[in-house]
Amino acid sequence: GAGFIGSHFVDHMLAKYPQCRIVVYDKLNYRGNMDNLKQAEKNSRYAFVKADICDAQAVGETIEKHKIDVIANFAAETHVDRSIMDPDAFIKTDVYGTYVLLEAVNKYKLERFHHVSTDEVYGQVMTGASKETDSFEARSPYAASKAGAELLVFAYFTTYGTPVTITRGANNIGPRQYPENAVPLFCTNAIDDLPLPMYGDGRQVRQYQYVMDHVEGIETVLLKGEVGQAYNCGPDSETPNLVMATRMLELLGKPASRIKYVADRPGHDRRYCIDSSKLKALGWKPGHSFEQALKLTVDWYLDNEWWWRKI
Repeated sequence: GAGFIGSHFVDHMLAKYPQCRIVVYDKLNYRGNMDNLKQAEKNSRYAFVKADICDAQAVGETIEKHKIDVIANFAAETHVDRSIMDPDAFIKTDVYGTYVLLEAVNKYKLERFHHVSTDEVYGQVMTGASKETDSFEARSPYAASKAGAELLVFAYFTTYGTPVTITRGANNIGPRQYPENAVPLFCTNAIDDLPLPMYGDGRQVRQYQYVMDHVEGIETVLLKGEVGQAYNCGPDSETPNLVMATRMLELLGKPASRIKYVADRPGHDRRYCIDSSKLKALGWKPGHSFEQALKLTVDWYLDNEWWWRKI
């Protein structure tokens, strides 16, 4: 909840639902940032617990103390490059941590466990678009840890009847994203007239979605989704990384020569593309085009140097 997507979910739910109470449970690793919760801290229906989802005792105590009835699991090690260098942390948090939460859901008979996953579980998709019934072909330790977590979630539904739902999000961009991911890294580098390191030929394709569109997708599944089901959540547009970087430089008035090609990442997926028609059938639709999402993101990093410079 102190991370990127989770903190936006917290702000959204507190603002929209007067009856909603939110307890952020976060161990505050390097991406966890209490600055992300400044808005929530003003709300009497918000509470914070600093603890690890791998700590079953702390999870249980928090559920009992705050009378939790729904868990939305945003907790994860997420950066692919780091997963290549240090897979251990990803397996512990993404897989074992999910197991601990599922056990707690069963023990305390909670109403719902919602698991936030990623389109990367499908692996690279060279043609067409991935549907929820497609097989997993994870190609990085990060993607494998998220796929493993999903398999556990579905196993608990089948074996124990645990009330679970899953969303698989496309690449998120927007305010408060830690500046090691491509978009905030490129943006902050460009602001400082530093090179933008572009992997390989820069023609890897992603579906960049504004973070609030993803948050509203998660909200939709919590309210209307069918238990035991997964839902893709992404925009219809596809954007090569090189185009993303070029558009960003144009918005900032910086030259394209800032792009510097570097050796490609090992096992770099060439293309992700998901079909979100199942989620759209519940009434959700993306509210921002790629161009709108990128401009909102760039404007925020321009206006909020206080947030990222100290990081």
